[in-house]
Amino acid sequence: MHTHSNFCDGKGPLSDYVARAQALNMTSLGFSSHAPVPFDCKWCMKAERLDEYIAAVKSLAQNSAGLEIYRGLEVDFIPGMIGPKDFASKLDYTVGSVHFVDALPDGTPWEIDGLHTLFLEGYEKIFQSNIRDVISRYYELTRAMVETSCPTVVGHIDKIKIQNVDGKFFDEHDAWYQDQINQTLRTIQKSGAIVEVNTRGLYQKKSTTPYPSPWVLQRLHEENIPITLNSDAHHPDDLTNQFPETAALLSSIGFKTIMVLHEGTWKPFSFNTHGLHP
Repeated sequence: MHTHSNFCDGKGPLSDYVARAQALNMTSLGFSSHAPVPFDCKWCMKAERLDEYIAAVKSLAQNSAGLEIYRGLEVDFIPGMIGPKDFASKLDYTVGSVHFVDALPDGTPWEIDGLHTLFLEGYEKIFQSNIRDVISRYYELTRAMVETSCPTVVGHIDKIKIQNVDGKFFDEHDAWYQDQINQTLRTIQKSGAIVEVNTRGLYQKKSTTPYPSPWVLQRLHEENIPITLNSDAHHPDDLTNQFPETAALLSSIGFKTIMVLHEGTWKPFSFNTHGLHP
């Protein structure tokens, strides 16, 4: 349910993803291009293409026998500017993500999951090189998104960890960091939103663990917060990249089901390393 095509920064047309999903005998495929934002962003969809995108996904959904296709967007949350609720009425579902944390001194929104040099710029100029303040603000924004513009699915909840190369900024076992995660999970639990388990960091080799980390997955399981498994594919070949390995991890933690959008409703499906089963 988390895929990107050439309507944003993905590779290839929607039809290529459909063909690959059919070859993989997938149950459902959701398109979730990066939603337009009201400033220049090279990896987001252009606002003038939104209607074309929605129409294209609808057309594929009507003409792809054996595969359910759903229209979604990955929507950024920036307070007072954009959030998942802004697009929800046009879609089957939304993925809500935080890619930007406040703004640089010149007013440019600060992207936290791009180049490390850009991360360091905001770390120094906005937060005076205080990583605890950076991380706390990131999770504060995630909670604000869930509370004020709740998405269907909360995207790559701890993706900011990709900037923590070799643990140079923080340890995920630090009490203050775990407190931020726990606060965020409590907020999500109250909302009823689904948390995605995202494999992109694994196959891109930007992380040795999925988003979120295994200890966070353990907390999700303990709190009975529903999850879905996504690859954040930017190429058709990545639709199920690292799914078997991640399914094994989820099973070892104790998860029995993952949520899938099926017949128009999010439903729990049993799974194993080979895929879904009724």
